[in-house]
Amino acid sequence: MDLTFSQEQDELRKVVRSFLAKYSDEPAVRRLAAERQGHDAFIWRRMAGELGLQGLAVPEEYGGSGFGYVDLGIVFEEAGRALLCGPYFATVALAAEALLRCDDEQARRDLLPAIASGETVATLALTEDDGRWDEPGVRLTASGDPTAGWRLTGMKTYVPDGHLADLLLVAARTPAGISLFAVDAAAPGLARTPLPTLDETRKQARLEFTDTPARLLGAEGTAWPALRRTLATASVLLAAEQVGGASAALEAAVDYARIRTQYGRPIGSFQGVKHKCADMLVEIESARSAAYAGLWALAAGDESEIAVAAALAQAFCSEAFTKVAGDSIQVHGGIGFTWEHPAHLYFKRAKSSEVLLGTPSYHRELLAARLGI
Repeated sequence: MDLTFSQEQDELRKVVRSFLAKYSDEPAVRRLAAERQGHDAFIWRRMAGELGLQGLAVPEEYGGSGFGYVDLGIVFEEAGRALLCGPYFATVALAAEALLRCDDEQARRDLLPAIASGETVATLALTEDDGRWDEPGVRLTASGDPTAGWRLTGMKTYVPDGHLADLLLVAARTPAGISLFAVDAAAPGLARTPLPTLDETRKQARLEFTDTPARLLGAEGTAWPALRRTLATASVLLAAEQVGGASAALEAAVDYARIRTQYGRPIGSFQGVKHKCADMLVEIESARSAAYAGLWALAAGDESEIAVAAALAQAFCSEAFTKVAGDSIQVHGGIGFTWEHPAHLYFKRAKSSEVLLGTPSYHRELLAARLGI
């Protein structure tokens, strides 16, 4: 397997980095983090119209560009570097992927074009109060049948960008098992409440369903394999984002170590600081290898390889980002702990990402199970 980027992929990285440097700089991140929505519709439209980022990996027959997971991973790595605020992860890594994986061709034709064009913001509502990402954690119930229609009753919590999504894909339990439903944001019986979060750059919400009408996607009781694959894909893309964030944190630490002086010398010349930066680089390059291996596994399409690579990538990259972001604060010293410094923004994103799709321990359990131990 050729684990190198093409010239076109290198150019994609340059274009996305330039775009985000303009529209997701620190003032923009702080502004959106402080807002209830945490989302700039103008930037969202430009991401879709100028770069086609929402539909990058959506097949052309559904209105996308038909690029692959490696290309998408490049975008997520750059989004992590820039601490991109907004529903890109929820819409692309979760909702669009779930639609692609569910066995419902008509739903893909109905729903994916608007996602790819940037017209629709979407998310996946899976976790509940206990924050579990596994099959037993789904307790919200759906009642009805294909003739009379389906209704949802229950609650979903920690839903990424659930407060602003136009389309909600909801995992629910029916007599036949776990099923996936599409719910319009304007549906009756749906209440959405933004949640306070440690990381204000990535918003979450609680969703309450009270006899809420929903559209069944695919056959009843068959959704869990599609959801499991969706979570594996999202884990790899989140790992790529974490690598981008860790890289930015290291670059900031190195730049500061070069210019900050003590006792007449740059602090980067002291062994303690120098070795800490070297250790951060080792963590990042190891994480990068895990994330990239996951991306190429997705591109190859081997389901058993994807399962292992995704668990490995998330188990390692989440902890690596947290460690590097924390070490970056230490290199910056007292100034790194202030609200005015961007170092704490990366640390908070690292801590929230560390549990976004399950803790590192959870992914190690998945990895062990998939290895047969």
